[in-house]
Formats: sequence, structure tokens, C-alpha cells
Amino acid sequence: MSDFLAALVLGLGLIMAIGPQNAFVIRQGLRREHGLLAAASCALSDTALISLGVLGVGRLLAGWPQLVTLGTLAGIAFLLWYGAQAFQSARQAQVPHLAEGAQGQSQPGTIVIRALGFSFLNPHALLDTFVLMGGASASAAQPLTFLAGAVSASWLWFLGLAGASRVLAGQMRSARTWQVVDLLVALMMWGIALRLALELLLRAE
Repeated sequence: MSDFLAALVLGLGLIMAIGPQNAFVIRQGLRREHGLLAAASCALSDTALISLGVLGVGRLLAGWPQLVTLGTLAGIAFLLWYGAQAFQSARQAQVPHLAEGAQGQSQPGTIVIRALGFSFLNPHALLDTFVLMGGASASAAQPLTFLAGAVSASWLWFLGLAGASRVLAGQMRSARTWQVVDLLVALMMWGIALRLALELLLRAE
């Protein structure tokens, strides 16, 4: 049980920092736009990444820096694109339809694809799951128990985040409020993309 709790605490500590995945789930939850699907897709992606990290796949990929560079470039492009989408929404300054399946909402398949992008094209998420979680599992007496704890942290956090955001959505009826939310999301995505680009340039020197 100690391995389970250790992984649970470590997983929550890593995942609670505001990043692309969290911002995406919060935004979908607030918009009541397939928020639970977004959360489940992110959690399932983390489950796959953490499992691969515990199995040691991350150490193998670490020997291919070209893949890391290509993945980072793809992640930057994805974040810039999603930030532009959020910024365009902020410019429109409209209150979204706060009901699952309402007309004008994104299709479930689109939500899943975006969640996969935020998970698999996010170098920091790969670092947390592949390197940190994978490395921490090496000292666990029961790696599978450690894996269960880490995966549980992801599911608890994302589902809880989606549920809390959905509850708060009922209080957000102002177009100005939604404009601020979308603008913050856009700035966050662009800021993370800029940070990734700077890190890439520093590694190239």
C-alpha cells in the first residue's frame, strides 16, 4: 500500500500544476462541452504514458533526441493553433451554449483528438510520465502497485476538475467573463509554446 500512496501523492503533485491538459479540461467543463469526455481522454492518455514509463519505454526513447525535437515542434504548433482558437472565441465575446450536445458545440471526436494532442504533444507531460514517474517506479517494491497509484491520481484529478468546472459553469452567464476565460487560455497556450521554443533553442546551442 505504501507504493500505491507514494505514487498517488507524486502523481497529484505533478499533475496539479496548471498546464495545457488542465486548462483544456477546465475550459471544456466550464463550457459544458463534453467536459467528462475531455477529462477521461486526458486520464486515459496519462494511463498509457505512465504505463510506458513504468515499463521503461521512456529510457529507450531518451536515446533518440531527434524524436524529442520533432515532438516539441509539433507540440508548439498545436499549442499555437489552440491558443488562436481560444483567442478567436474571446474576440467574439459570446456566452457558449451551456448544455451537453448543444448546437454549435465541438463533436466528441474533436474533443478526443484535442485531448490526445495536449497529452502526447506536450513535452512536459511526457517528462512527468515517462521520466519522473518511470524513474520513481524503479525504486518501488511493487511496480504494478506503484503504477495503480499513479494512474489513480490522474483519473481522480481530471474527473474532479471536470466536475468542479461543470458546477461553476452555472454561475458564468456573462459574456465578459467568458471573454476573460478564453483570453487567459489563449495566453497560457501561447506562453507555454514560447517556453518550449526557448528550451528547444537552448538545447540546440
